[in-house]
Amino acid sequence: MTSDPKRPKEQTAFDLDAIKQLLQLMEEHDLSELAIEECERKVHLKRGQVQGFAQLPLQPMAQAAVAAGSDRGGEGAGGKPPYQEITSPMVGTFYRAPSPETPAYIEIGAVVEPDTVVCIVEAMKVMNEIKAGVRGTITEVLVENGHVVEFGEPLFRVSDRGA
Repeated sequence: MTSDPKRPKEQTAFDLDAIKQLLQLMEEHDLSELAIEECERKVHLKRGQVQGFAQLPLQPMAQAAVAAGSDRGGEGAGGKPPYQEITSPMVGTFYRAPSPETPAYIEIGAVVEPDTVVCIVEAMKVMNEIKAGVRGTITEVLVENGHVVEFGEPLFRVSDRGA
């Protein structure tokens, strides 16, 4: 195939320089998305967001739901399980501390009151402080730091004994 010098240089479907210029314009004008249609060519550009750990404001959260534990550990007096579970009031990411550099809100053996903050659940970029909602001693942490939790998922086990 020979090229005709009088015919303009055949354009490719995507002109890299033009795309770079469009990206630069998107950045200059703070656009997150751009779509262009010209003849039979279409270009759809979408800028991603930079991900990073940002200190988000903490929102006080209503007390966590407290569920009676299963009878895995036997039953206490009156047929009642010997512990209660603090459960997640929402879907989100579980954090034991307000930041990676600070200690956890509570540890195993800690005595909690209903208004004691036990963890944070991040939902939709909002950090929600979760309160125990029960009085007792933390006997078990059921979720690892940074893991996603579901609504109603047990987070901690709390013993009524020793509180």
